[in-house]
Amino acid sequence: MTLDATHVVLLAVAGLLGGIGITALGPGGVLPTIGLFLFSDLTPSGVAGTAIVTHVATGLLGTAAYVRSGQLRAVGARRCAAVLAGVAVVGAPLGVLCNTLVAGRGFGILLACAVAVTGILVWVREGRSPAAPSAGLLLPDAPDPGVPVARTVVIGVVVAFAAGLFGLGGPMLSVPLLVVAGLPVLVALAAAQAQSIVIASVGAVAYAAHGDVQWVPAAVVGIPELAGVLIGWRIARALPARRLKFALVAFLLALAPFLALHS
Repeated sequence: MTLDATHVVLLAVAGLLGGIGITALGPGGVLPTIGLFLFSDLTPSGVAGTAIVTHVATGLLGTAAYVRSGQLRAVGARRCAAVLAGVAVVGAPLGVLCNTLVAGRGFGILLACAVAVTGILVWVREGRSPAAPSAGLLLPDAPDPGVPVARTVVIGVVVAFAAGLFGLGGPMLSVPLLVVAGLPVLVALAAAQAQSIVIASVGAVAYAAHGDVQWVPAAVVGIPELAGVLIGWRIARALPARRLKFALVAFLLALAPFLALHS
């Protein structure tokens, strides 16, 4: 496929904002998929495959960042991340398989639904989030965050399936769901990064095997996305970001009908 200069810039911006959202809020992983859907002529499988491959590096970088800042040192946080990553091996391939059954218009409508659900979940998450800036930090000897393993398994499978289907970053859905389930925000962000590595790796291999990864647009989106991951990690640790969350909710809810009509 060929990209003109305008579309290159738009895809790069989508990648940068997506990376910021991945580590600062969680739901930013949908923006690369939206960018590729709107600003390229890729098929649904091409959109998902190209988007998901960018999340391999962002997942690794995001996980390293949250290990450094301490959110993945607690036993409960590490167990949650391990469960999410483990079930992703099952959920992500199922999502990739279902993508092959979705036509172009159906993909746009389903993506619009996923975007709207994400916006609602972020809104709910904001109401459940502790107000204190340090509320998301668990120390290595902190007590278990209290999310049942069975609930974590269900969240992990659902998120991995949706991520495989649309080529999303795992944190898009897992962070709001984990917070609603009772996990502190920063710990949920950290665990979701680890899950994203598995989702993206499994999904990228599956899509690449079918020739559905376009490497040039993946680089256009993925390189700025990596820069955004580091920016978002700093924002998550330094700012309350309440207004940013509500702005993201408004953006996602306004974008959902446009995606449905665009398809």
